[in-house]
Amino acid sequence: MIRFVLGPGDQVVPDLAAKLPGRGVWLTADRALVETAVKKRLFSRGFRTQAGVAPDLADLLERLLTERLTSILAMARKAGQAVTGFEKTKARLADGSGAIWVEARDGAADGRTKLQRVAGGPPGIGVLTAQELGLAFGRDFAIHAALDAGGLAKRALAETHRLAGFRPGDAVADVEGAAALAGVSGKDEGRGPAGPRQDSV
Repeated sequence: MIRFVLGPGDQVVPDLAAKLPGRGVWLTADRALVETAVKKRLFSRGFRTQAGVAPDLADLLERLLTERLTSILAMARKAGQAVTGFEKTKARLADGSGAIWVEARDGAADGRTKLQRVAGGPPGIGVLTAQELGLAFGRDFAIHAALDAGGLAKRALAETHRLAGFRPGDAVADVEGAAALAGVSGKDEGRGPAGPRQDSV
């Protein structure tokens, strides 16, 4: 889910890290639900005041979630916990050191199929384009990558789960399978009703 708070001028502000002070409301990470909440002024109902909200809030959330995921992958790369390239990814998956398989959603199907045989299933992170994945690895583009299990993998899976709600359904994502390898739950435990609900902050 995604938390929102009221900023200056009672404008709705996404609190993706759920750390901003003040009372907030939560909404399921889903493009259609966010667009409905904006259209039907559900944020004003949730905050119990007239709240201003950007009409393109769903697009803004997709951009912010994409930036968060690529940033986490970049940290994993710098920490030596992620590799990119077909052969390096294949080697990590083959020896079991790469717990999470990352695949560009617009990558070629043949390469994906070959790695799927090695990994034993579809990728856990497949919601980024080749260009977006490339940014995480300091390249113009990247198609295949592997991420070691650990804290960064858990964070990457959590952001993948949220971002998948804003990307078309053909995005390759097996969050549950990858989460099992990482030893975490890929489910959104706090997933609630479609409309914003107030928290107890």
